[in-house]
Amino acid sequence: MSLNLDYSSLITVSAIPEASSMIETFRAIGYSIESAVADIVDNSISAGAQKVWITFEWKGSETWLSIMDDGHGMDNDELIQAMRPGSKNPLEERHQNDLGRFGLGLKTASFSQCRKLTVISKKVNSTPVFWTWDLDFVKQTGNWNLINWIPNEILNNDLTLVNSGTSIIWNEIDRLGNDLRTDDSNGLNRFLVIMEQIKKHLSMVFHRFLENKRISIYFQDRLIDPWDPFLINEMTTQSFPEEFLGLSEICIKGYVLPHKSKLSEDKFRIAEGPKGWNEQQGFYVYRGERLLLSGDWLGLFRKEEHYKLARIKIDLTNKYDSEWQIDIKKSVARPPVIFKEQLKAYAFKVRQQAVEVYRHRGKNITPSHLGQKFVPLWVDHKRGDKWFYKINKEHPIFKEIRNIAIDDPDKAIDLLIRFIEETIPVKSIYIKEVEESESQGKPFEGISHNNILELLEKIFNSLINQGKSKEEAKAFIANLEPFNHYPEYFEGIQ
Repeated sequence: MSLNLDYSSLITVSAIPEASSMIETFRAIGYSIESAVADIVDNSISAGAQKVWITFEWKGSETWLSIMDDGHGMDNDELIQAMRPGSKNPLEERHQNDLGRFGLGLKTASFSQCRKLTVISKKVNSTPVFWTWDLDFVKQTGNWNLINWIPNEILNNDLTLVNSGTSIIWNEIDRLGNDLRTDDSNGLNRFLVIMEQIKKHLSMVFHRFLENKRISIYFQDRLIDPWDPFLINEMTTQSFPEEFLGLSEICIKGYVLPHKSKLSEDKFRIAEGPKGWNEQQGFYVYRGERLLLSGDWLGLFRKEEHYKLARIKIDLTNKYDSEWQIDIKKSVARPPVIFKEQLKAYAFKVRQQAVEVYRHRGKNITPSHLGQKFVPLWVDHKRGDKWFYKINKEHPIFKEIRNIAIDDPDKAIDLLIRFIEETIPVKSIYIKEVEESESQGKPFEGISHNNILELLEKIFNSLINQGKSKEEAKAFIANLEPFNHYPEYFEGIQ
């Protein structure tokens, strides 16, 4: 039932949020420093920037960081509006290239890391304008007031190098620590590690912009190279056909990356990404070609070692923000229920191929090599509802071992044992154990145990002939595999 209220007849009272408390709430949204910097870069891209410069200076507790672009810039009124929390209505329709949504990114990302946020901006043929959020001043006054002030250390950062643009400066970056000293070598090392994380994160998040030369990002004046999660330019990367979710224009495309044996050490190390091979598997959700979520199975599967070569791209436009529950930090995406089965079915095919590449160490097991078909020494098969592994007796090696056995049986046995030891399908067994642990069969399960009984009795009689008592012989056999699985047979031994 809809309620049509006559608001003019109602008593109202102002409930303006207390400034300092609200800003401290913004600070607790949960940005990492790398996601906070990426959020600022989003604004630069939306402002038409072609270049972004990220600069920092280590000064202990007075360390500062700036993000400057050559976008279209802002005049004084536009800058004040941009620095207002909630400067845009998230329900408004956005341009397809707009990477924002809530009108909070600049503020929440910056507040999450620093206590003083300064923005300097200028339009073409205009004088730079600047304003600062000082959280200590807000706390002191209790008012939502900007101050017209620039920190001394960045007075020279006046955008003179560009015709127009904007510079974001973070001072008092307290999330790095308040008690750091300039001569604190441990603090400096931690800081440099964090800066490297930021660089890698930007390389990943904006890799499509960097690849297409739509933007250049400089980190301490060095150009950041893109990190391609799909190794598209590698010959042994396997790609899957594009597919669209339902009747939407949301596109998905899967890739199975090459096995380690097919990559150089440098390429393998780079391809593992910021989080490592195992953590980078899964879906990669993009919005306007900007990476939102990397290496996540979206609750459809668990991450397993043998699927680490599977990566799937999902391309959204910003009109799907609400349906996919994109959050303020642009780090969470949840697919609508209506798409989950299609995503799961598509991912299943990609994952299965990834398992094959992982299991066979990158061998191309479908096409033949020089007309010859790949012949495994071990094959898996089902007996009833349980999985087992057996030697492929049709393998050509057995013919050669039989020939050797004619003249030297001991050498033939040793050779056979060596090949069995070296080719045990460890990865396949591990995969089955992880995925279907209850369906792994025990030795001789589901078939006649006559072979077990015959060999058990021979070993028992041999031990007795060596002078062992019946109990000693039984105790000895009870600790031998596969006899340890069948203690019930020991009582009947004669």
